[in-house]
Amino acid sequence: MDSKPSEAAAAAAGSAPAAPVAVKILVAGGFGVGKTTLVGAVSEIRPLQTEELLTDQGVGVDDIEGVEQKTTTTVAMDFGRITIRDGLVLYLFGTPGQDRFWFMWDELSYGALGAVVLADTRRLADCFPAVDYFENRDLPFVVAVNCFDDGYDYTVEEIREALDLGEDSRIVLCDVRDRASGKEVLTTLMRHVITVHRMESHGAPAV
Repeated sequence: MDSKPSEAAAAAAGSAPAAPVAVKILVAGGFGVGKTTLVGAVSEIRPLQTEELLTDQGVGVDDIEGVEQKTTTTVAMDFGRITIRDGLVLYLFGTPGQDRFWFMWDELSYGALGAVVLADTRRLADCFPAVDYFENRDLPFVVAVNCFDDGYDYTVEEIREALDLGEDSRIVLCDVRDRASGKEVLTTLMRHVITVHRMESHGAPAV
């Protein structure tokens, strides 16, 4: 029996199966917020990670307040892949969170369709640079609040007010360690991206 009936049917009809749509997504946010964990949790392939041990050279340069237990940092990017549904594949690029590596964001964001901004309620201000970056470039994004065990239980509206986000912004609570929760974040982003592009194509603001 043919293990690929859809391809066989396409061949019988005289046409090749449609190539999957590949979409580039960024995962950004402050240092130690969970970007590497999110990419690793949802990726269907072994993720590419560029983590290095924190050294004494970062003392006084890297702000590790609130994440003192962290021993490694991403110095280039994280990369993973996830299939949302048949024909739609997301390629995930996790950005470095430390200030001294922000120069890489322009290269990583080239060709991206949308972004996830990860936030930590213990250090909400750390995601402001990412929010500003994507707003200034009109790149659709969602804010995913990683619910750490020792974090603060803010409501979505409280987070929206604290980050000065408009009513059309998407905010979702998540646990980046959980694959289903991470996938829901990405699904929310894709729905938002589709809404934004649909509204723009009709000459109306996204809601």
